[in-house]
Amino acid sequence: MTVNIYNKTQCELGEGPLWHPLRNELFWVDIAGKRLYSCDGSITKHWEFPEQISATGWIDENGLLVASETALLHFKIETGTSEIIQPLEADNPGTRSNDGRADPWGGFWIGTMGKKAEPEAGAIYRYHQGELRLLYPRITIPNAICFSPDKQFAYFADTALSKIWRQQLNKAEGWPLGDPKLFIDLSASGIKPDGAICDSEGYLWNAQYGSSRLARYSPDGVFVEEIGLPTEKITCPAFGGSAFNRLFITSALEGLNSEEVKTQVHAGKTFFYDIDVSGQAENQVSIT
Repeated sequence: MTVNIYNKTQCELGEGPLWHPLRNELFWVDIAGKRLYSCDGSITKHWEFPEQISATGWIDENGLLVASETALLHFKIETGTSEIIQPLEADNPGTRSNDGRADPWGGFWIGTMGKKAEPEAGAIYRYHQGELRLLYPRITIPNAICFSPDKQFAYFADTALSKIWRQQLNKAEGWPLGDPKLFIDLSASGIKPDGAICDSEGYLWNAQYGSSRLARYSPDGVFVEEIGLPTEKITCPAFGGSAFNRLFITSALEGLNSEEVKTQVHAGKTFFYDIDVSGQAENQVSIT
């Protein structure tokens, strides 16, 4: 397969791609580099942060919600300034944010994890209507947060356990109904699920860290197909483009030794692939 590189910037830990539907612009982060990037297909911009950032959502044309180590921030794109919306485990210096995504009700789901991936040191929260509520404690590496197009389910993973769960949601407000159910168990294969997104048909696309692929699963959890990538550390997908049939995929240099860096020359870059199915526009975040 042809290697389609959207952006040549090499991130130590590229993550959190977000297609801003009002700006027609891709945003993503380098967690280790404490940077937010954007590219409209020609011009690449970046902004520095004082601490690690991991995920974003769009508030309006000029505003992003940015999840940092200690807070959810309101970031102004044109000025590069930030204001704290909500502290996030600010009293725990051993954790940082990780995977996150806006839900169809204007809320934002965000995971935390130990900075050294300490077992069960993290959690998953939902920020909604000014409240940050704990949903799932004792998570080691939260990932794969995404939502089905019919608003019936949320998905999330613990990468350390190689498992993805599906959570039924209250259609009125988007809060979990009952306990999550195991959706995909990859523990026997050793495959590590990272970031994920749902397409318009309800299929889940999962970046698989260390496996050089993006895998697609049916709504009943059956593996359907994969896109092979030219580097091992695949981190997260996002849909974008005018028809939302372009998959953007981030990757990482982190964890590669000197020989692997020589052979995986595209590690840390952001890729794209045009596919036959459309995705979903990213949901708008409400901060009021």
